[in-house]
Amino acid sequence: MTQRTLTGIIAVVALIAGIAGALYIAPPSGESPAPEYFQAYPQPKPLDDFSLTDADGQPFTRENLTGAWTLVFLGYTYCPDVCPTTMASLNKIWPKLSSIKPGANTQVLFLSVDPKRDTFQRLASYISFFNKDFIAATGPHAEIFPLVRNMGLMYSLTEDTDKADYLVDHSASVVLISPEAEVLGRFKPIMEPGKLAIIDSEQILADMPKVVITR
Repeated sequence: MTQRTLTGIIAVVALIAGIAGALYIAPPSGESPAPEYFQAYPQPKPLDDFSLTDADGQPFTRENLTGAWTLVFLGYTYCPDVCPTTMASLNKIWPKLSSIKPGANTQVLFLSVDPKRDTFQRLASYISFFNKDFIAATGPHAEIFPLVRNMGLMYSLTEDTDKADYLVDHSASVVLISPEAEVLGRFKPIMEPGKLAIIDSEQILADMPKVVITR
């Protein structure tokens, strides 16, 4: 093999490697960038029917989750830390989040898992403190529990609910529901020693356009 031939082979190999590397780093035009933080479920999960009450005292059903991209967070108004911190974080990104795609409606739902204390009047006051555009709903545990499981989340009442200040254990993730009322996946909280396990709203803001554009 001559020096010229060897040099030619090396050049071809380098060219191929360069093209492959470019494709790996930057997908071909037309392909949407993959979300970095959003954890999609293996398959979209259609929501089963449910019957709740919103913060205005009106029925809240599966139909209320159609026609819009919905970010759902479980919580309760007496929650001392994770809930208010998460809601404030979602409010912070709301101006950009609500306009991620022309014609694509977006809404934030606070789903209370503490119907004993969270009357719709209290929910109305709580949610308006963070953002008047946010919505809230609750209902009997017989309706909430299967809905929460349907979303891939959990909550539990581990303390005596006769106490005035009982706590409720609940998932800290934010679930994304499509305009077809399908659960697509979730944004999980960041777990760091000595800190609250809460979502990073900037991660939601970064990935929402990538998820929406593919639907």
